[in-house]
Amino acid sequence: MTEKQFDGYEAYDYLVADEDYRTVELPEMHAGFEPHEVELTAEQEQRVEEVNEETIISLHEHPFYFPKDVHEDLWDYIREGRIHAAYEDLSKAPLDAVFDFHLDGLSGIHSKHGWKWDDIVSDVAMRAADQAHSDYAIRCGDVDDIHRANEEGKLAFVPALESAAMVENELDRIDLLYGMGIRLMGVTYNASNSIGTGQGDIYERDGGLTSFGVDAVHRMNDVGMAVSTSHSSPQTTLDVCEVSEKPVFDTHALAQTGGMNQRGSSDEALQALADTGGVIGVLSSTHLPDIETYMEHFEYMVDLVGIDHVVFGPDVLYGDHTALLEVLATFHGVELPDSTMENPYVKGLENPTEAWQNIPRWLVKEDYSDDDIRKVLGGNILRALDEVW
Repeated sequence: MTEKQFDGYEAYDYLVADEDYRTVELPEMHAGFEPHEVELTAEQEQRVEEVNEETIISLHEHPFYFPKDVHEDLWDYIREGRIHAAYEDLSKAPLDAVFDFHLDGLSGIHSKHGWKWDDIVSDVAMRAADQAHSDYAIRCGDVDDIHRANEEGKLAFVPALESAAMVENELDRIDLLYGMGIRLMGVTYNASNSIGTGQGDIYERDGGLTSFGVDAVHRMNDVGMAVSTSHSSPQTTLDVCEVSEKPVFDTHALAQTGGMNQRGSSDEALQALADTGGVIGVLSSTHLPDIETYMEHFEYMVDLVGIDHVVFGPDVLYGDHTALLEVLATFHGVELPDSTMENPYVKGLENPTEAWQNIPRWLVKEDYSDDDIRKVLGGNILRALDEVW
């Protein structure tokens, strides 16, 4: 692959740690698990090197560290407002671009309830300040930035958010978020908002997209911001696909009919997304214990909607994902299902580095064609972004 030009800059190196801001202990990349590499022959290893020269994009990640001790340090880390991107560890993967979803609803400098305008602005702007000091990071604003990252051995961070809750009833906030760098935004994150009904917020009926939501989708189309329906209700997803004039994304999804039941999206919703010309990122989930079962689900999605509409959005992070879920479940007063806690990691997809070292290897091992590999590793995303951005 293109030699990654990591410059040695670590997050917030322009400040003095524990003097300008408080620190917490962050985890090592392989903490808590043994690395797993998809095994290849010598000939396949050579082909992987060639494949990794292509433009490789993750449609959904949180490419930063959570504290080593999530139970003890999470809230202090969040309130300090400086989330540490994993620049060096990310440079060990063949990624050229990553959709960075920030802290989303965990943004809690000003409010513990998340999704407040001031918190989102703080999270997005602080990340931008840090990236501006790294020669390795490119704050992605257009498709050319992704191509440049591939050519120069750098990493393009695409600023993204999982919900539009902070827009409230202010349509112009979409323009402001775009001006701050946001290039993709979800409609809802489980809970409903002024734009639509959330996946986890259906009582007796699914209200779908609101009339204000229709205007919001059109404004996102007009300003050049991609729309995602991840975590939206089934009817909201269908409504967005109907009213959007541009391809629609689901950045991280699983299919109900692929064994995910209520944890996944319906065939109707997934097909509606594909019909817009959009793309669906396959989500990593501890319900899928290893990369083999993850890729089986990828193949199921390809059979369902076609290879032109499927990519990868693992949605993994650096740190103890299961401990994070435990803390969040306690905070929200909910009980996690046993199946969620069954596997602490998805073997081979433990964090963004592990995932993106192994996904191209698996595709080569299974003898996918060069054209199909190019599509699912980034080409499908670039094609849709060319229309949206």
